[in-house]
Formats: sequence, structure tokens, C-alpha cells
Amino acid sequence: MINSTAELNKKNFEIVVVGTSLGGLDALSVLLADLPPSFPLPVVIVQHRHKHSQHRLSDFLQQQSSLQITEVEDKEPIAPGRVYLAPADYHLLIESPRQWYKSVPENYFTESPRANVEAVYNSKFPLLCRGSFTFALSTEAPVCYARPSIDVLFESAADAFGEKVIGIILTGANSDGSEGLGKIKAEGGLTFVQEPYSAQCGIMPTAAIANVEVDWILPLSQIAPCLVNLLTIKV
Repeated sequence: MINSTAELNKKNFEIVVVGTSLGGLDALSVLLADLPPSFPLPVVIVQHRHKHSQHRLSDFLQQQSSLQITEVEDKEPIAPGRVYLAPADYHLLIESPRQWYKSVPENYFTESPRANVEAVYNSKFPLLCRGSFTFALSTEAPVCYARPSIDVLFESAADAFGEKVIGIILTGANSDGSEGLGKIKAEGGLTFVQEPYSAQCGIMPTAAIANVEVDWILPLSQIAPCLVNLLTIKV
């Protein structure tokens, strides 16, 4: 069952993850072209491709999109409003921020310009600090015959962001992504699947639908507009 508008707005989604395989080049061109320059979330994509392919995918997709598109580098921080592609022959994972404690003077909250964060930290010492979400690359064995694997990305995103993830499965020729989409759904995230009959290859969307109670099953041309509408609703 699709979440209510009020429930969606409470979640404050923080990331979009996308998985695709056969036919993905055309599908991603449509999806990314329909995302506006003001799109606020990072979009992280796994496209199955040959392990020796170079950066031509990012170069091609950049021509279709107003958002900045790059291939991920290991330990790269995740920035909002950008599109990230998994490199060929590497699994792509998301790592939760590192946390550490920082010693601060007793008058830190009362005599410094940072006094407005007192309520957040409750004036307890030492101060708890948190870094940024980052990417990690892995050369572990293929999953569902694929590296990068959609399942690997989706499951790590669900672990890191919980209910703040939006997962999207597009056209493809195997079942990679269905388990990961299920993990996103189980954590309370939002799930989209391309309507199989509109896909160049419906195997991947069909597998996801069979495994997950998907929130939205839409023709390709309607996914980005629906996503933008959901993220800009005001209640």
C-alpha cells in the first residue's frame, strides 16, 4: 500500500538508488532528463555493463541531464543534487558516517557563536561529532552474476539510511535488485518499479514486483515526474 502524503513528508528522504541492466542506457536517459536542476537528493545508479567499459556511460548521460554526473571514487563523500554511477567491475556500497567525540571547553555552548546547538547536544561533554555518508568500492565476488550488483547497493543504502531511501528498479534481464528492493521496503523506504510492459526487458521489473509489495509501478515516462512531485509536496 502506498504511504499517505503526511507519512511521506515526515520521512525526509535523503537518497535515491537506481538499478538497471539491459535497456538501461535508454531508460536512464529518460529518467535523468526529467529530473530538474533543483532536484535535491543524490541519485546513485548501478547499471550492469562490461567490466572493461570506460567513462563513456557518464559522458553520454551527462548530455541528457542537467545534474552533474560522475563515476564514484572510493571513500568519496555523498553530496546532494548529484548523480553517481557505479564504476565498471566494482560493487558500490554506502557507508554510514563515522562518529567520534571531541573535547570542548566548559563554556563552549554559553560563550561561543555555537550556542544555538546547545539543544541538540544538551550541553554534554565531550561533544559527539558525525562525519558524512561516503561510498565504498569492493571487488568481492559478483552477485546475481553482476559486479556492480544492484542488490549490494540497495542493501547497503537501506542499512545506512533506513526509511529515508527511495529505490527504483528499471528495465533489465535478470533478478538482481529484487532482494535489495525488498530490504529497502522492509526498512520503511519508498519503492518504484518500471511497469514491465514499458521496459525493453521486463525480467528485472517482473522479479522485483514478485518479491516486493511495491509502492509505485509506473511507465518509465512517469517515474521522474512522480518522484519530483512526491519530494515537493507541501502539507
